[in-house]
Amino acid sequence: MKKNTGLWIDHKEAILVSVEGDQTFVQRIESAAESHLKPSGGWKSGGTVVAQSVSNEHVADERRKHQYHAFYQKVIGLLGDSASIALLGPGEAKIELAKEIERVSELRNKVTVVEICDRLTEKQLIAKVKGFFL
Repeated sequence: MKKNTGLWIDHKEAILVSVEGDQTFVQRIESAAESHLKPSGGWKSGGTVVAQSVSNEHVADERRKHQYHAFYQKVIGLLGDSASIALLGPGEAKIELAKEIERVSELRNKVTVVEICDRLTEKQLIAKVKGFFL
């Protein structure tokens, strides 16, 4: 029996819905990535305020980029035995994950849908995923 997987993803979490025959499995994965908070440096804590702010922001962006990469790799590990994959989500995370999947030869041609989708309840997500594959 082939397993089809629908995945709703943003930068905070991923929700995997696997459909295998008449069975459905749901799994949540937290990203553990930092949020986009403004870095705080004390007054005159080194350099000009503008230069320090830009430097701190760049370091934070790089750190987040690595955290997202680790998150995507964790998710990709869970997609390994999928016959077909649908990627859903509100922002850039689904596109970033699709690019990461392109680098994995076993999964490269399995992404069939990439669609913008706001947050759904678990039942709505299951229904949407089943709609793609049934």
